Amino acid sequence: MTDAKSNTGDETTNAVKLETIGLTRRFGELVANEKIDLGIREGELRAIIGPNGAGKTTLFNMIAGTLSPSEGNVRYEGADIIHLPPEDRAQRGLARSYQSNQLFFDVTVLENVRLAAQAAELGSFAFSLFSRAESFQLERAEEIIELVGLEDVRTTHAKNLSHGDQRKLGIAVALATNPETLLLDEPTSGMGSAETDQTAALIERIHKQLDLTVLLIEHDMSVVLSISDRISVLHRGSLLATGTPQEIRENQDVQEAYLGGLREEEIR
Repeated sequence: MTDAKSNTGDETTNAVKLETIGLTRRFGELVANEKIDLGIREGELRAIIGPNGAGKTTLFNMIAGTLSPSEGNVRYEGADIIHLPPEDRAQRGLARSYQSNQLFFDVTVLENVRLAAQAAELGSFAFSLFSRAESFQLERAEEIIELVGLEDVRTTHAKNLSHGDQRKLGIAVALATNPETLLLDEPTSGMGSAETDQTAALIERIHKQLDLTVLLIEHDMSVVLSISDRISVLHRGSLLATGTPQEIRENQDVQEAYLGGLREEEIR
């Protein structure tokens, strides 16, 4: 049984959108993830937290399809997707942004987003995309750029953007594939306080405005506790707890294993 039916007080009747069943990954003798059962409901914003080495990124890689599990399964909208490559999962509506931006740094913001939209339409990300007419998917790219707040730098090359704007562009590129479920890997990593707050607000906005299911790894507890519907805590590769922000804040096992006591400034 996955955590979609855990005792969180959540009375939602939404169907499970994304599910992991007994998901396990071993690297030799090291068990990075062990029998992870998650059930993310349609329209939910779920955060995955845990200390360094807890297995968060390994879990994300298995869900996205860039890493094969040793055991277990991933189901999306009720269908097994464990054997599908990342591009086929994207075609089904599962998109991912990366902790290290995967961008075309020598082209503009607009061109990065347009290429992603065009690739989604054609079903692959081939270099032949660069030879296509610039008007292809241009309107959609402009809409996404405005949505994430990059309209003022739309003609700037990606390499010349600030770190925060590069992270926004990474989200925009993921959105350009027209996803129903968005995986965000450390979206505020390396940001200062102001940029972190802006990015958290952006995630909330796109979650609600686009009616997306969102699964994110995030280290900043103020972000996690303020925007998440539910939080899952990994500890030493295993799922320690899942609950609402309030339940996780009060969970003694979580306090002892990871948080060490949430300070007031962390839950502002």
